[in-house]
Amino acid sequence: MTFDVARVRAATTPERLAVHWRGRWYDYRELDERAARLAARLHALRLGRFDRVAVLAANHIVHLDLVLATAKAGVVFTPLNHRLAPRELGAVIAALRPSLLLHDAAHEAIAEASAVESVSLEAYDAWLGDHGAAPDPGVGPDDPQMILLTGGTTGLPKGAVVPYRQVRANAVATVADWGLEADDCAIQATPCFHAAINVLTTPLYHHGGRVVLMERFDPAEYLDLVSTHAVTLLFMVPTMYAMLAHDAGFDGVDLGSVRWAISGGAPCPDPVRARFARRGIPFRQGYGLTEAGVNCFVIDPTTAQRKPWAVGTPLRGLRAEIRRPDGDPCAPGEVGELHLQGQQVFSGYFERPEETAAALCEGWLATGDLALRDDDGDVAIVGRRKEMFISGGENVYPIEVERLLYDHPGVTECVVVGVPDERWGEVGLLVVVARDHEADAGAARLDGDALLTFVRERLAPFKVPKHVRFVTALPKNAAGKVLRGTLPELLAERPRLARDGGTAGAAGGA
Repeated sequence: MTFDVARVRAATTPERLAVHWRGRWYDYRELDERAARLAARLHALRLGRFDRVAVLAANHIVHLDLVLATAKAGVVFTPLNHRLAPRELGAVIAALRPSLLLHDAAHEAIAEASAVESVSLEAYDAWLGDHGAAPDPGVGPDDPQMILLTGGTTGLPKGAVVPYRQVRANAVATVADWGLEADDCAIQATPCFHAAINVLTTPLYHHGGRVVLMERFDPAEYLDLVSTHAVTLLFMVPTMYAMLAHDAGFDGVDLGSVRWAISGGAPCPDPVRARFARRGIPFRQGYGLTEAGVNCFVIDPTTAQRKPWAVGTPLRGLRAEIRRPDGDPCAPGEVGELHLQGQQVFSGYFERPEETAAALCEGWLATGDLALRDDDGDVAIVGRRKEMFISGGENVYPIEVERLLYDHPGVTECVVVGVPDERWGEVGLLVVVARDHEADAGAARLDGDALLTFVRERLAPFKVPKHVRFVTALPKNAAGKVLRGTLPELLAERPRLARDGGTAGAAGGA
């Protein structure tokens, strides 16, 4: 079994276009040659199996070079989150201890301070040189191919060790179950430093498809790339889809090549999905996590339209169970924690044995996500186990309230978190980005009481938040997930707006 995808593709489809980067296309032969040159250079530096090679930069072709060079050199692709503060990056580098750091000009000072051997991407092509060919490292299915930082919402992220079997299983299942075609083309607009690189990019490379690599996301540029390169598949997080849908060029650009769009990271609001539906683009809600896949479920477009919040059934080779706290399986419609098992499950967290043991038990991954399975067998994600709170003895799932509020015309984004309450134990704090914060919006200004009334008329009383705060933006991590845990403290440090509704003593302000 070979995991050298670049070599296989160069042998079978050498002249097929593979990646578009900074104005030009590279075919699979060129992509293989780039990966081989990098592997030979790393071998000349005496780097090989299990040595971590880090990349600290915005999206760059070096990310793809290194992903494809892993099987040729045995090194571990270790991308770093370039959005972290210098102090945070220093701590991550110290924890992961890479043998080599490839960095862009913006991170020169951090590279120098790290005491790790480093190479600037400004000199990357010259640095590669010509060092012949690296010997076959003989990597196996359980050898680490990547260490990907999880999108942790508190503290420093953990390094998830992703073996070759996981990347391959994810790619094979995605191609088969999502119906990827050799002529498909996708844009890698989400950061290459986290698991999103495995949503469409690595599956398409297994299948001979095309990838357009964006250095940074820009909605107008993205739309132009879709039209110019006849992009067929879209993947982004909800915030990016919302930016795209509200771009001035969205209604006029040619999107006729797009077969479908899939959202990940968080549920995509119905109004955003509706904008794509009006352009004739089927929309699916995806689910995945760094530790499994990253793609875990499949749902057909018809079912996705009928059940917009369902993620469907597990990909082939992946088992899914929804369990009660005592470990027993949940009945249909009953909420429990989602557990996953299969070749797509990761090896563990880098040098974090206790956290690995907590996540993995007899090959099953405890995802920490709450889910339910309906009578048809389709799974819906209800929220994170840690996000659920208990108010007056009743379980409250924030996502249920959030989904409802996305139907309100004045709400752009919202999140509900539990905060302490002397009477009820915990109550909901609703944090809202109102549409009237947007320059082009003509919506009437919202007030908190109106929003609470909207919820109260549609949900049980115990689910209605007790406090409302308005903000201009929600804090998010690189994966587009809201940093819920920071909100109560963050809001407590800010002055209250007169528009804020709910209990006068609500925690925080905006």
